[in-house]
Amino acid sequence: MTQTPTKPFRLTHLKELESESIYVLREVAAQFERPALLFSGGKDSIILSYLARKAFAPAKIPFPLLHIDTGHNFPETITYRDWWVEHIEANLLVRYVQDSIDAGRVVEEKGYNASRNVLQTVTLLDAIEELKLDAAIGGGRRDEEKARAKERFFSHRDEFGQWDPKNQRPELWNLFNGKKHIGEHFRVFPISNWTEMDVWQYLYQEQVELPSLYFTHQREILERDSVLLAKSDYIPMRPTETTRPMQVRFRTIGDMTCTGAVLSPASTMEEIIQEVAASRVTERGTRADDKRSEAAMEDRKKEGYF
Repeated sequence: MTQTPTKPFRLTHLKELESESIYVLREVAAQFERPALLFSGGKDSIILSYLARKAFAPAKIPFPLLHIDTGHNFPETITYRDWWVEHIEANLLVRYVQDSIDAGRVVEEKGYNASRNVLQTVTLLDAIEELKLDAAIGGGRRDEEKARAKERFFSHRDEFGQWDPKNQRPELWNLFNGKKHIGEHFRVFPISNWTEMDVWQYLYQEQVELPSLYFTHQREILERDSVLLAKSDYIPMRPTETTRPMQVRFRTIGDMTCTGAVLSPASTMEEIIQEVAASRVTERGTRADDKRSEAAMEDRKKEGYF
């Protein structure tokens, strides 16, 4: 955890974004019977759960948080997840990729670049079927990556959990169509119109505590294919590779095998905001899994990924 600033500034456009997201969350509660909020412990899912608490206060959030756990998370993420869920008095459900591996539902990758990140798709789809979810609320934003820029607020998935970007419903005047056939579901993205800068400014304004990973700290780092990976038992090293201590922070938080760090001295939210304003690389630019192919994210989303 880190200290948060006092008397932060307030920006009008953030109020408009907040209102839009709260409206979408309330629409989910109104139109769907069994929604869940996908929670990873990263800043986008934190802000989403924070908005959900605001949307339904003084009542509790009327749907559970669902974490698809790869088993290769940063320890700081799990510590924060458990603290945050208790802090906002939410109901947390966890489903494990390891269980999918043990059941033979997926085959774990081998080799130096092996990652469980893509395996989450099967675990997520199995959880949606098991829990009979008709809506999965995610923290995707359109500025993150070109595939996510194609998403609607209410993004339809067929009976196989797959996404067809050419077969989505119009959303004129923020009118959302949640009708579906049996076996289908929706992914809902209430913060679609937010940018990374909006997220940081809002977190600063609302004085939300965040995982320490987002702030500068010294860590043993492996540099591989221009990605700075945290030293981990989950990442096998080639005989020629070595690690060295670096002063880094993380712009995204995911599976340790594919989440890259950035060199940074930013130790406060104010410094992170200044850093984001000057950056010319998107936050997804630090993710090794997005570098596997030109359309890596879109291919995964079509198969049912977040």
